[in-house]
Amino acid sequence: MLGSVDPINPSEVVSRLAALRREHRDLDAEIEQRVADLQADELTVKRLKKRKLWLKDCIARLESALIPDEPA
Repeated sequence: MLGSVDPINPSEVVSRLAALRREHRDLDAEIEQRVADLQADELTVKRLKKRKLWLKDCIARLESALIPDEPA
C-alpha cells in the first residue's frame, strides 16, 4: 500500500496522509462503538485495533518522508 506513493512527490504524500488519517479516525469511532456494545465480537475489535496501529505506523513513515534530509 505504501509502495504505490512516490515519496518524491509531496502532493501525493499529503493526499495519501489525509486518506490514512481519515481511515484512522473512522476506525477509532468504529472501535469505540463496538466496545460500547456489550455483545461485540472481541476478535473483530482486536483486528480493528491492529489495523489502527498499522495505519498509525504508515502515517508516521509518510510524515517522516515529508521532512527534507539535511546534511549533518
